[in-house]
Amino acid sequence: MGFLSFLGKSGSVTLMRLPSGTFTLDRHGHVLASTLPQHFPASLVQQIGEVVISTFRTAQSANIPLSEIIAEYSALKLTARELRGGAIVFLAPRGLAAKS
Repeated sequence: MGFLSFLGKSGSVTLMRLPSGTFTLDRHGHVLASTLPQHFPASLVQQIGEVVISTFRTAQSANIPLSEIIAEYSALKLTARELRGGAIVFLAPRGLAAKS
């Protein structure tokens, strides 16, 4: 449920273009490399990264073999793959949001 919790926060909401790109995290959750646009907030990248790393760690501690996470929303697809404690995360717009 971590993916949904940071998207549903109340407060002032600023509309932005959906991101398209990837970013790589080390085992501590620090962003090593990114192909995301500069206008995409670093705080959102950090939040997504924390949830992804936490999910992989929780699965590992529960002895559940988890190597990939796929979250498909109506306008965005998130794919994360485990990389020796770190992760690579792919973000891609879907449907009409991808056309512009």
